[in-house]
Amino acid sequence: MTVTDRIELNPKIMLGKAVIRGTRIPVELLLRKLSEGATEADLLDAYPGLAVEDIKAAVGYAADILAHEETILTEPPGKAAQG
Repeated sequence: MTVTDRIELNPKIMLGKAVIRGTRIPVELLLRKLSEGATEADLLDAYPGLAVEDIKAAVGYAADILAHEETILTEPPGKAAQG
């Protein structure tokens, strides 16, 4: 399945996780590395087939997923709504 020209979902690659097209590099891995302080240069050095546009596509893909996320708030068990 095509998600973007740089991100793909394919059940035969990494169990269907979002990856950089043409690689087995999961979007999740790139985001995790960035959250741990890795720079774009660090990622490009660690993954030679990666391009700056791939990293930007991964961040954009994550933003799109979160933009469409649904949140359902519930009361914890045993807590009655107070009014």
